[in-house]
Amino acid sequence: MSDDGALLLGRRWRLWEQFSLRGPGFPVGGVLDLAPVDVSVYADKFAGGVLSGPDWDEFEGVFGEVAARTAVRLQGVAGSSDFTAAVAWQNRTVLRTGLRPFLGWVPSASGRSSMPRQREELVAHYWQRFCVKNDTIGFFGPVGWGRVDGSVGGVEVDPGEGLTASSSVFFSSWSIDALAKRLSADERLMAWIPPRRLPYIRAESDEGPVHVPGRRPQQAPPHLVALLRLADGRRSPHELARILGTSLDEVTSRLTELVGRRWVSWRLEVPSGACPDRELRAVLERVGDAELRRGALEPLEVLERGRERVEAAGRDAEALCEALAALEEDFTRITDTASQRAKGSRTAPNRSLVYSDTRRSATARIGGTVLEAMAPLDPLMTSAAWLMAQLGARVERRAVEVYEKLSAASGEERVNLADFWFASMPILHGGAVTDAQEVLAEFQRRWARIIPLPEGEARVRTSHSAVASQVAEAFPPAPVAWTAARYLSPDVLIAARDTESIGKGDFELVLGELHLASNTMGASLFVSQHPEPAELLRLTGRDHPGPRLLPLLPKEHKARLSTRVRNVLVRPEDYYVALMELTADPHRDRTVLSADAHVVRRDGRPVVVLPDGAEFPVTDVFGHVLTTLAMDMFRLFPDADHVPRVMVDKLVVSRESWRFTGGELGFAEEKSEARRYVRARNWRGERGLPRYVFVVSPTEPRPFYVDFDAPVYVNILAKAARRLARKDPEAKLTVTEMLPSPEHAWLTDDRGNTYTSELRFVAVDQHD
Repeated sequence: MSDDGALLLGRRWRLWEQFSLRGPGFPVGGVLDLAPVDVSVYADKFAGGVLSGPDWDEFEGVFGEVAARTAVRLQGVAGSSDFTAAVAWQNRTVLRTGLRPFLGWVPSASGRSSMPRQREELVAHYWQRFCVKNDTIGFFGPVGWGRVDGSVGGVEVDPGEGLTASSSVFFSSWSIDALAKRLSADERLMAWIPPRRLPYIRAESDEGPVHVPGRRPQQAPPHLVALLRLADGRRSPHELARILGTSLDEVTSRLTELVGRRWVSWRLEVPSGACPDRELRAVLERVGDAELRRGALEPLEVLERGRERVEAAGRDAEALCEALAALEEDFTRITDTASQRAKGSRTAPNRSLVYSDTRRSATARIGGTVLEAMAPLDPLMTSAAWLMAQLGARVERRAVEVYEKLSAASGEERVNLADFWFASMPILHGGAVTDAQEVLAEFQRRWARIIPLPEGEARVRTSHSAVASQVAEAFPPAPVAWTAARYLSPDVLIAARDTESIGKGDFELVLGELHLASNTMGASLFVSQHPEPAELLRLTGRDHPGPRLLPLLPKEHKARLSTRVRNVLVRPEDYYVALMELTADPHRDRTVLSADAHVVRRDGRPVVVLPDGAEFPVTDVFGHVLTTLAMDMFRLFPDADHVPRVMVDKLVVSRESWRFTGGELGFAEEKSEARRYVRARNWRGERGLPRYVFVVSPTEPRPFYVDFDAPVYVNILAKAARRLARKDPEAKLTVTEMLPSPEHAWLTDDRGNTYTSELRFVAVDQHD
């Protein structure tokens, strides 16, 4: 602790007292039930032996019986209401095409043909995700909370009552956008919907010209430019007609021309927010015609009632499926839009109309014993700060070149921010990517000198004191390059049999991921499930005593950006800058269009000057791009066919991992399940792999769990290997030890069930 009571790791890093307690919604024992001890012990009698003869025939018979029992166990899983409800949230089609036929089948040793086995694997695949993946989604990945408490020795858990304390259902942003698009077809309603100038368009007087980045200034009739300058997203066409002293029809005609020139956006746009239906309602409530307003609100209210029925269904699978189906039917009828978006590489998350986020009943407190063991995070995070500073400095140097080129061309020291942003696109999506790769390579070279990895070693151990002194020399302090880079979000896992062991010091810590340049707990999915969101805003205010400049992001983009992960810890004093599109409420104060700001040099560095005179480093404008590049960069060691487990005191900073081509898993091509199982266990033993692992394959959407004692998970691994070998014989899948393993699940509920878990912290860089 510091003199002011702040919680410190080393002298540089301040931790938030709050942390998120992440874990699945099903007990870890669920997957262990799929690994019968009798078959694994029996199989090991054939290690290195001949897979034929009377003993083998007997084993095959036992294996078939065990496989049938496992199928019955999986049917029990598939038929449970909670599992069905969880799958319904993920993909209701699977209930009809996979689970129902599986439940109607009678397992037997001789009747496990190809299709029933596929359905077994389908259920087992979902089951491993629900039991051992520390995801955050729905009741099967509820958001838990904890607090650092000096009065606690190790860890204390208050299980609360039941699994979840509260649950909320939200609309995906695209679903409400579809309704807004449908409403926009009513020309009478559009007369009350304010148009807005695109953020990068500017005209400094009614006489023009109009400036568009990358093009020559364009002349337009003064009456058109005057309307352009008034289109601020707050004034409706009715009000604009009054201000300009002309008719509504004339304003409508001029707006249509401005839209055609791509200078103005005039459609019913829903500001980004965790509750897009409320945002749309706020827009519609401003419609001045009462009859039109009621007519526009009616379909929204139909969908809102449908969402409420979904929320009321809770984990009642039958009621949930009925409510979801009814909502989808209403949505398609109202919007003439498919109720689920097709999955693809360019599709953002939240493909369904609605999603659920839930708060876990259990809460935790951690104390000094755990904090002391976290001390090695200090040098790790210090090296991460160097990594971000190097990336930011390189990108800033490229930005200076862009500024100088634009300044020289215009003959002015002030460069319009919109022009600067567009001219920076090649460096942000080209040169900056190269910079990130080069900086990471140098980062790993320096760590290789600090912690050498001898070939063939399974374990490498060092001490905090040895690492800290070398890190201080290898990664000297540098100024924070952009505001978000003050944040690091480490995921820490505790490997212990129970909380009593933690209090006695009988535990290890594991660094899961270290997310750079982001307070990941500021995402909507966390904040919406906090019992007191104002507390998180208070902590944000402590981190940033003054206002911040935040780039305004699209509502969603590919697989990384959606409403759920958007940072919502934004205060009224913070500025938004709209670069390409305006997704915030135009009525929000301190929302600046890029065309209304400028870039100048201060002491040799480019800064952004806002219309009210506020100044910020230009790298803050690049903040989201830089964070996207940096977020997953923290990798101490480069990819290799084998990387040992690396420990610094009691903290595992790198789990042991292996890489194989699909063809190297020779057992995968074995047709007989019994032979495949035995050969897989032999293969695992020859390579020194642990029983429990996670596997990442280029052909699989997510990492998946494998227990080499469980035949069904061996089958899933074999299928992934075959798929990879067919697609790309040279590509490799990565196998990483599961650490903590299932026996180290210390998080409990009120019934004594145990769950895997991780603690997500927020660390703030106090270095100036």
